[in-house]
Amino acid sequence: MANDSSLAVHGSLAYDDFASSDWYMYESMEPETPQDDMFPSVILACDPTIPYRLYHTCMAPISLVVLIVLSLLVKRKSLYKSSWNGAPGLLSPVNFLEAEGHQGLVAAVFGILFSSVCVLVLDTDPLPFIASSSSRSREYWKIMALLYYPAFYYPLIACATIRHRAGYFVGCLLSWCHCVVHIWQKVDCPQSPKIYRYYSLLSYVPIILCLIVLSIWYPVLLVRSFTQEKPAAREVVGSGYYNEYLKTILAKRTHKRSSRKVSLLLRAQMYLRSYIYTPQEGFQVPLKLVLSVTTAVIAVYQVALLLLVVFIPNIQIVRAGMTKEITVLLVQFGVVPSENPGGVPGDMERELDTVRYYLWSLEVCYVCSLVLSCLLTFSMLMRSLVMHRANLKALYRGDVLDVFYRARMLCPSQQALVCWMSFASFQTAFACLGLLTQQVIFFVCTVGFTFLVVIPLQSGTNMHLFKILENMWPFWLTLVLAVVVQNLLAHFHFLEKHHLQKELTNR
Repeated sequence: MANDSSLAVHGSLAYDDFASSDWYMYESMEPETPQDDMFPSVILACDPTIPYRLYHTCMAPISLVVLIVLSLLVKRKSLYKSSWNGAPGLLSPVNFLEAEGHQGLVAAVFGILFSSVCVLVLDTDPLPFIASSSSRSREYWKIMALLYYPAFYYPLIACATIRHRAGYFVGCLLSWCHCVVHIWQKVDCPQSPKIYRYYSLLSYVPIILCLIVLSIWYPVLLVRSFTQEKPAAREVVGSGYYNEYLKTILAKRTHKRSSRKVSLLLRAQMYLRSYIYTPQEGFQVPLKLVLSVTTAVIAVYQVALLLLVVFIPNIQIVRAGMTKEITVLLVQFGVVPSENPGGVPGDMERELDTVRYYLWSLEVCYVCSLVLSCLLTFSMLMRSLVMHRANLKALYRGDVLDVFYRARMLCPSQQALVCWMSFASFQTAFACLGLLTQQVIFFVCTVGFTFLVVIPLQSGTNMHLFKILENMWPFWLTLVLAVVVQNLLAHFHFLEKHHLQKELTNR
């Protein structure tokens, strides 16, 4: 019995030693990283001091009262001359056919409206008056919001349309109220649980910037209304711009074209200038084109912001939560270079740093490709403005056939406004689609260049591309010699030179 008890004691001790030993040979000996350091804390919903529902509940009736007051200032004296000295007329938000006007102000209001529409696409409560809407009725509330926001921001344009001091003063008050409330809400609650903690703040940046522009523009108009003389009542709206444009064209002297050849550097400068829109004296881009470019730029910004906040925070979480166990798997699969990939890894600190460096490189490649995509998209939008200006100048000169394939009468019409709306929506959608396509292409190219060229040159490992290029030197030498020989033979042997032209002989 004593022997059995001693064997049992020794067996239990051996089992305890075996159970307490390191069973996993690749188990990390580093202390566990706290959960709060690896992953961001949960962002709770923030209720600002001035809630959105209270803000819209107060500002919507004020906007309605402003419209009624402004409509009393705009009177149609052709109807009911004995009543109110002319019947109140409905305000037109903006005349898209006039050449004169406050284009920056109108573009700012349209920027606010379009940014609000972009924000409500991903919002759970698209209509401010209705909270906690169900997923079934949310799409219907979005349709109602598409009708509500234009009416809500309607007075910001109407105050400038009437061209009256009272309208400018009311516009100052409205723009200041909107601007202060939006800035106060974002300062009070800069973070939100929507997609990314700062996504809500960054998505409202165009709205706040446009409101700041309005807050400065309306006081300038109000001060200018006291200092400038009132224009003649019989003057046709828009005639001043055409008079100034005609004076500018006639004042310019016609330069004789030089017979000298344009140098290569000058051609490169002219080509670069064709992608950079610079204002020209006497010429003004129509309001419709300004609004089209404004909506396209805001749409590109919103899409780029969404692409940024979807990828970068997630890759940062992965990089912060990378452990040695995952690094061992990557080493054994040959993804990460190691000094001893076939045997049992040692400390794995160097390999872990390499994995984190690779993830950081992916992050840099993504940001660089997104910046390049945005720059290319903006340059193409500027290029479209330059081409529109060239076409408009041709139409002003009467060169209709240089713009259209057949002669036609050009006159403003309602169909032209419908075509403009179609063009603006197409340009905005095409710019966003082009941004997505460019982002994919640039990201693949930058990742390939980084991991095949830059990182191998830094570390001296994974030189596969350079080995392939080194083994292909006979191909590259043959290609260069073939091109050089073809050009030399074509220039000295196959081309018969005359004093006027060159023709191909010896076929």
